[in-house]
Amino acid sequence: MTTKKLFRRLHLWLSLPIGIVISLICFSGATLVFETEICEILDSHLYKVEKKATAPLSLPTLVEIAKKSLPDSVKITGATIYASADRSYQFNLSAPSRASIYIDQYTGEVKGRYERKPFFDTMFRLHRWLLNPPADGEKTSIGKTIVGVCTLLLAIILLSGFIIWLPKSLNGLKNRLSVQTGKGWKRFLYDLHVSAGFYAGFFLLIMALTGLTWSFPWYRTTFHSIFGAKSDIGDSRKTSPHSHSERGKQKNKEISYQHWDKIYAQIKQINPHAKSYTISGETAGANVGAFATPRATNRYTIGKEGEILTTDNYAERPLKDTIQTTVYSVHIGTWGGFFTRILAFLSALIGCTLPITGYYLWIKRTFKKKNA
Repeated sequence: MTTKKLFRRLHLWLSLPIGIVISLICFSGATLVFETEICEILDSHLYKVEKKATAPLSLPTLVEIAKKSLPDSVKITGATIYASADRSYQFNLSAPSRASIYIDQYTGEVKGRYERKPFFDTMFRLHRWLLNPPADGEKTSIGKTIVGVCTLLLAIILLSGFIIWLPKSLNGLKNRLSVQTGKGWKRFLYDLHVSAGFYAGFFLLIMALTGLTWSFPWYRTTFHSIFGAKSDIGDSRKTSPHSHSERGKQKNKEISYQHWDKIYAQIKQINPHAKSYTISGETAGANVGAFATPRATNRYTIGKEGEILTTDNYAERPLKDTIQTTVYSVHIGTWGGFFTRILAFLSALIGCTLPITGYYLWIKRTFKKKNA
């Protein structure tokens, strides 16, 4: 048996049992790439305000306004102030998960509440756990394990597919790189599987290898050790596009907000060009994300009187301490700006079609052999 024939069999017999799961993971992942932009279009009334010549109301005043519109069981856990003067202030809520309330900082008008759209929440749960998230207090579930195993096998399938794809001649290379649309459905689906699969394969492989860091502790530890880093991601869930990692540091008590204006003024003075500023419990942050690191944040611990106790600048951290942010940016395609997000979106969509076209070609080939 030749090497290519061996890899062809490996490619086929790994793909057949998990193809549907791979399609679901890729499709749900594609829907999440532009979640933020879609939500901001659908709920634009929450985010846009008319810029006033007067100074915004104080943060404690806005917190009091927000509290009046909330039930007693829901607390204000933090605030996000965007650099853009026509962007409303965001106040994070203790419940439900990832919920926020938006207020016009100039007038005190409550713009409304944000909760993750049911569609995107379902897509995230499907992408991460096949709708079977770990129970409270648990680190894993059957759905999470299936996603992890299928993602690991996907990496092997993609590598074997590349070996199968390698042409024997330059003329064959031309055919392998093009998608024919005028030679019938069978040829189109074949090219969609082979040629489009080659173009998307690199990005799918990168997304699979980075995505595995959320599936298996042993993989995460090995992956991080390559960069000399200790694994501390745990089983943390991806944050919503309208929330920040500081929220996870909250304590089970009502946050003191009397010094929020002082805290905001300090971190803004230190980071005048930041995209946004967050205050959450005993921590604060300034998002200084750039082209390749949109989630880069300078972090500060805050004292009882609102003074800055410690500073942790993102640019001064060694690579091993920024790997978590880098892995997430690479996985969702934000590492290269809007262009790489489009590539991630298209690659995920093509990844969704690969098992479907693969099943079709396999069935056609099987019936052809039986008829022969």
